[in-house]
Amino acid sequence: MSSNTPNKIAQRARQATTDSPRAAERASGEPSAAGRLAVRKTYKLYIGGAFPRSESGRSYPVYATRGGELLAWAALASRKDARDAVVAARTGVSKWSSATAYNRGQVLYRVGEMIEGRAAQFADEVVAAEGVSAAAARRTVAAVIDRWVWYAGWADKVAQVAGASNPVAGPYFNFSVPEPTGVVAVLAPAESSLLGLVSVVAPAIVTGNAAVIVASESRPLPAITLSEVLATSDVPGGVVNILTGRTAELAPVLAGHFDVNAIDLTGGPAGARADLERLAASNVKRVFCSDEDWAATPEPRRMLAFLETKTVWHPVGI
Repeated sequence: MSSNTPNKIAQRARQATTDSPRAAERASGEPSAAGRLAVRKTYKLYIGGAFPRSESGRSYPVYATRGGELLAWAALASRKDARDAVVAARTGVSKWSSATAYNRGQVLYRVGEMIEGRAAQFADEVVAAEGVSAAAARRTVAAVIDRWVWYAGWADKVAQVAGASNPVAGPYFNFSVPEPTGVVAVLAPAESSLLGLVSVVAPAIVTGNAAVIVASESRPLPAITLSEVLATSDVPGGVVNILTGRTAELAPVLAGHFDVNAIDLTGGPAGARADLERLAASNVKRVFCSDEDWAATPEPRRMLAFLETKTVWHPVGI
């Protein structure tokens, strides 16, 4: 082979690139990005720290908001999957609530670091899910990281804000101490696939609760990626459980479940909220619902909504 042969091959490859991707592929001997089919993933649920398939074996297509391109297939959770997620959450809440508040804050802060490490992937998914520009998606991801870290910082401070030493007429100390409610079902916002999701998940778990999340039905990919982050973090399995599928199918199961202690209806259909509240009354669940501007500065009230107050009397001098 003469010394000019490699140069001739490179020239043919450059010339072919100007003609078509397929011609470039033939000339260079390597497949081009435009000449291959993307691998469409079929995602699973996130329950108890693992990634099981839906009990029903069902899945549904997820499309880009702009252009309608098929992005992936998401698991279509069934009522049985929702009940399994509640069982996993009940197991997870005991370990998570018994951890020190400082330790919970450290664990959640580490999750914020991991989200930042996958910022580019999250930004790409926000672009596809919400149809925003790349710059807007990057701003959203930055806000998500800041918000997660903000809530992580509250872990060892919320007791000081929500607790109290109460004055009593007698030789006693009287303390009001906030405690986690237990298992919280959360219907994530349908439109804000990442910032809204984090804004409802973080306040529910920072105080020691475990959560069963119903992700946005049409925009579930950021929630799925968040589950992958949580699975490789120090958050115990069962503390966060993420279901993808039809909100209208899963919400009544969670609202009426006797082992769910509270429910956040923020992402539920407005017309169905009254019916879900009636189902939640069956075991006197705490019900929270607030339509918010997710870009606005967060407030502690979402954390306080899922806390119980324990009052302790103690004799002075003992």
